[in-house]
Amino acid sequence: MKDTKDLFSKQSASYASFRPVYPDALFNFLFSITKHFDTAWDCGTGNGQVALRLSERFDKVMATDISQSQLSHAPQKDNIAYELTRAEQTSFADNSFDLITVGTALHWFDHAAFNKEVQRVAKNGAHIAAWAYATVRSEPAITAIADEFYGEIVHGYWDAERKLVDDEYRTIPFPFKELPAPKLEITAQWTKEHFIGYLNSWSAVQHYVTQNGSNPVDLIMDKLDKNWKDGEYKAIRFPLFMRVGQIVK
Repeated sequence: MKDTKDLFSKQSASYASFRPVYPDALFNFLFSITKHFDTAWDCGTGNGQVALRLSERFDKVMATDISQSQLSHAPQKDNIAYELTRAEQTSFADNSFDLITVGTALHWFDHAAFNKEVQRVAKNGAHIAAWAYATVRSEPAITAIADEFYGEIVHGYWDAERKLVDDEYRTIPFPFKELPAPKLEITAQWTKEHFIGYLNSWSAVQHYVTQNGSNPVDLIMDKLDKNWKDGEYKAIRFPLFMRVGQIVK
C-alpha cells in the first residue's frame, strides 16, 4: 500500500483558519442524492469542516484523518466521532455507510486500496463524492499574482499528487456508477491578510521554506501591496470539481 503523507500537521491551525469554506450548494446536492441518513463517513476530514455539515442531517458521522494535529482543531458534536486512521484501512464494519465524502483529500490516497475499502464499508446503493477546488480566482491583478505564485514560484515544490488536482481528478480510478456532478464554486470576501494566510497553508510553501529557509510569499508581497490595501475586502472564488458515484453491490 502507498505510504501516507501527513503534510498539514505543522500548519494545522492556519489550515483551519484560512482554508476556503465549501458552499451550501455542495451539501444541498449531497443531501439530494442521499436516500437514508443513518451514517456518513468523511475521509480525510482534516479540521472537520465537512463532518460538521454532514452532522446536520445524519444521525452519525464518522470522520477520519491521519493527522492528530488536524483532528485537534475539529469541532466537537455528539453525533460526530473522529478517528485517527488511514482511509484505505479502517475498522468499520461492512455495509455501514449511506454516504462517503472526501473533501480535497482524494489525491493523497492509495486509490486501489481506498476504492476496495469504499466497496466494503458502503451500503448497497450508497453514494461517494470526492471533490477539490482549482486555483484561486479574483480580479485580474490578483488572479495574475496567484497564478505566478502557483505556476512559477512554488511550482517545483508541490508533491507529485498535486497533478491529480490539476487534472481535476479525471485520471483517478473511480470504479463506481458515476453520476453527473453540478458545477459549483466557493465564493468569499477576503482581506489581503486572509489571502496571505491561505497561501501560507499550502504544502508547497512549507516545502519551499524547509528547503530554502525563506518564505516564498515574501516574493509577491510588493505586488500584493500595490494591488490590495490593508483591510480591504476583495471577492475571491474557487471553481469546484467533483466526482460522484453510487456503490452497487
